[in-house]
Amino acid sequence: MTPSLRPAPLTGIRVLDLTRVLAGPWCTQNLADLGAEVIKIERPGAGDDTRGWGPPYIKDIHGKDTTQAAYYASANRNKQSVAIDIATERGASLVRELSKQCDILVENFKVGGLRKYGLDYDSIRAINPALIYCSITGFGQTGPYASRPGYDFMIQGMGGLMSITGERDDLPGAGPQKAGVAVADLMTGMYSTVGILAALHERGRSGLGQHIDMALLDCQVAMLANQNLNFMATGNAPKRAGNAHQNLVPYQVFAAADGHLIVAVGNDTQFKAYCQVIGQPSLAVDTRFKINANRVIHRETLVPLLVAAMASRPRDYWLAALERVGVPAGPINTIEEVYENPQVKARGMYQTLPHSSAGQAPMAASPLRFSHSPVNYRHAAPLLGEHTEQVLRERLGLSDKEIKELLS
Repeated sequence: MTPSLRPAPLTGIRVLDLTRVLAGPWCTQNLADLGAEVIKIERPGAGDDTRGWGPPYIKDIHGKDTTQAAYYASANRNKQSVAIDIATERGASLVRELSKQCDILVENFKVGGLRKYGLDYDSIRAINPALIYCSITGFGQTGPYASRPGYDFMIQGMGGLMSITGERDDLPGAGPQKAGVAVADLMTGMYSTVGILAALHERGRSGLGQHIDMALLDCQVAMLANQNLNFMATGNAPKRAGNAHQNLVPYQVFAAADGHLIVAVGNDTQFKAYCQVIGQPSLAVDTRFKINANRVIHRETLVPLLVAAMASRPRDYWLAALERVGVPAGPINTIEEVYENPQVKARGMYQTLPHSSAGQAPMAASPLRFSHSPVNYRHAAPLLGEHTEQVLRERLGLSDKEIKELLS
């Protein structure tokens, strides 16, 4: 029986988006996917910095590049683009008027950067005390680094992630390594989404908005998770372990006879089954290896034995054999292979959406799945200023003459 559908969770919520690049746009794209109306304010003639971060660019129906960078398209679907110059008094005034009609404002200007335009939290709160105002910066609104710019790469380094990412120092290729995507930005966008939704819920009790102060560095430190506690519990800073795990053995990449695979043994029962599959049942009863705590201590003795066993057969043999006994294992796919994966296909992670110049544009679907109020896909990332006239007319009641004067 097909469940009856309801409007997306944030239907009726309006967001004023004063963000650019990735952390802020990722947050507001989440809100847009959840049904919120997101009005993205962009600089006339230039727009969000990432519009020019190409190639690659979104292609049109003839396979030719449009002017929209794929990077921009990845974080701005379902939004309306309004080109307004907030550096002018008239432009700033229009944005203030829009803020009166919004539930949420998200910005990632440098600390204090919007005060001169009357678009800072205190100024906006004075005209809309119910508005939830989220500021995203590198280091937050307070502290000795508050005025510094912060970018994902440097935050990954400063926040400790690169000290635990990369090959071990005693092996070839050693050295600190950043993640393959901007994880500090993305996690900050996700934490910001959580904070905004929590504030929205709280507003239902108090009737009032509040200021949410989000920092890339805070989020990077927080997301170190078990590595934080590994340090706090011992006083010893974790080091790079390559593709191995600090707290589990075996939980790493192995070379098979014809390629590589990941084996992720999460408990002692799985280890026993794993040893049976690789033809080494005696390892599972060896007191040095029987429980995970001892396997971690005796890692340097155990792992070479496993490496030798895993090299004896092809990758797909191991994947099938380990799946049969319930031991987590998987291939290391290219992104092309990811989208050929039957599970990824079944979950509909590759989607296309209407695009004003390309006709249709590809996108990765949201991972959120609701049984009765699904994610709302409306259109791909907008052209610069695509909705300027519509928003000025419908939201602010400007006449055609006034709009024409502004555009000129």
